[in-house]
Order: sequence, then C-alpha cells, then structure tokens
Amino acid sequence: QVQLVESGGGLVQAGDSLGLSCVASGRILKTHGMGWFRQAPGQEREFVAAISWTKVTRYADSVKGRFSISRGNAKNTVYLQMNSLKFEDTAVYYCAADVDLPYSGSSKGIDYWGQGTQVTVSS
Repeated sequence: QVQLVESGGGLVQAGDSLGLSCVASGRILKTHGMGWFRQAPGQEREFVAAISWTKVTRYADSVKGRFSISRGNAKNTVYLQMNSLKFEDTAVYYCAADVDLPYSGSSKGIDYWGQGTQVTVSS
C-alpha cells in the first residue's frame, strides 16, 4: 500500500513563491509517475503538473513558466515550486501517483492520492 503525504501549503500574497513537497511511503513502482492536481471550491479537480520516473514533465497551460516540478533522487518524493502566484492559484493541492502520469492529465482513476494541502493566494 502506498501513502502520499503533502506538505508546504500556506497563505501567501500574489506574486510570491511557495514550494510543495510530497513523500510516498511504500513502494512506488518505476511505472508510476507522480504529480499534482488542484481543486478550488465549487470546481472540479484539475491537472497541474506531473513527472515520470525518467523525469519527463508535463504542465497545465495555466502554470507553464511559473511552476516547476521535480523528483527527488530516491524517486519517492516530488516537489512543486510555484512562482509568481496568482489569486486564481488558490486551491487544495493534491499529490498523485499513477501509471498514466505524466502522459494523461485526467484525475479519473488515479491510483494514489494524498490528503491535500491548502494554498491560498491573497490578491
């Protein structure tokens, strides 16, 4: 069984930077990419960024050039560096692991989810 635990959320001002971390306990297979989704109140969960075991990355258009995803050397950790944050980035951010990441941006059928961490950007 794999558990994902996020950390690093918080309250920041627009234009600030914030980093999120996610650590997987249990065995993450080489077939599993890891990534981040987010969900704002009243909205569906949406794809943010993901990275494969071989460090192939994919980003949502809304965060390209501002967010950067990376994976730790141990491969069971994934980071999301968020720069130039905007009010519309406010959401609960969820770590995910799935065989279809980063090639699919769908939140359906994800193998493993973290519990989520709140990111609030004040305008």
